[in-house]
Amino acid sequence: MISNERKFIVVGLGEILWDLFPDGKQLGGAPANFAYHAQALGAQGVVVSCVGNDQLGREILDNVEQLGLSHEYISVDKDHPTGTVTVEIDKNGKPDYIIHENVAWDFIPLSSGLLDLAPRADAVCFGSLCQRSKASSDTVRKFLQAAKPDCLRVFDINLRQSYYSREVIDSMLRLTNVFKLNDEELLLVAGLLSIRGPESEILAELIAGYNLRLIVLTKGSAGSRLYAPQEDSVCKGFRPAELADTVGAGDAFTAAVTVELLNSKKLDTINENANRLASFVFSQRGATPKIPDSLIESFHGNTNLP
Repeated sequence: MISNERKFIVVGLGEILWDLFPDGKQLGGAPANFAYHAQALGAQGVVVSCVGNDQLGREILDNVEQLGLSHEYISVDKDHPTGTVTVEIDKNGKPDYIIHENVAWDFIPLSSGLLDLAPRADAVCFGSLCQRSKASSDTVRKFLQAAKPDCLRVFDINLRQSYYSREVIDSMLRLTNVFKLNDEELLLVAGLLSIRGPESEILAELIAGYNLRLIVLTKGSAGSRLYAPQEDSVCKGFRPAELADTVGAGDAFTAAVTVELLNSKKLDTINENANRLASFVFSQRGATPKIPDSLIESFHGNTNLP
């Protein structure tokens, strides 16, 4: 594991659930996947979410612990069941999700512990899915408002089903300094926000309009682009030798970008390392495979710190 003088506190805030595959269930939810990969890369990964007071919830808490993460900030809701998502994988390994509603992570409470955690966080990642309920949306927004000014606020949009709107995206971008999305989502976001033009013009308008530090644009097998006000990095990506599924690869990419930003790496280095990690996750089943030491050390081997 990478050693830092101080471990950055990196928070994944939002849904935690079971992905129900045809052949069994896997721990899921972008924030938990993100926290796991951030911790694998040397940060202190923290999951903030909510499970039900049921067997599936207890299994989630056990699994989080087995992943080496604390479940201190995962609340238990006595009135709503643990979240589940039915996942179907097409012949290209791409997942399709049916996200069940009115579940525990729709009701993440704003506890005193969260208000204590927020100003200590170095980065927090959140998405649009958790905005579908007022209770969890309020918690996310109040957590972000309580965070310190230089905290990385990473909006990994993760558009799913119909759980997004222009108003949600606009309001969350105003609380964001790092915006992560894929090329399909970019077109949807540009349309919703009435931004026209080629890719570079859309990115430039988003950066200027929302005072963003960085936009992280992933393009599947075509790689990725990291676009900042004074820096622009393009990486062609790394095709895995064998594709297992794509679940969690985007979350791993986001975690790598976040940890590398905290470690003051240059965008080209961040882009390459994030693509290498995502490519490995593509080659494995599930969202949280064990990361090889050699891959983790490759992050540590190239630093741009003075």
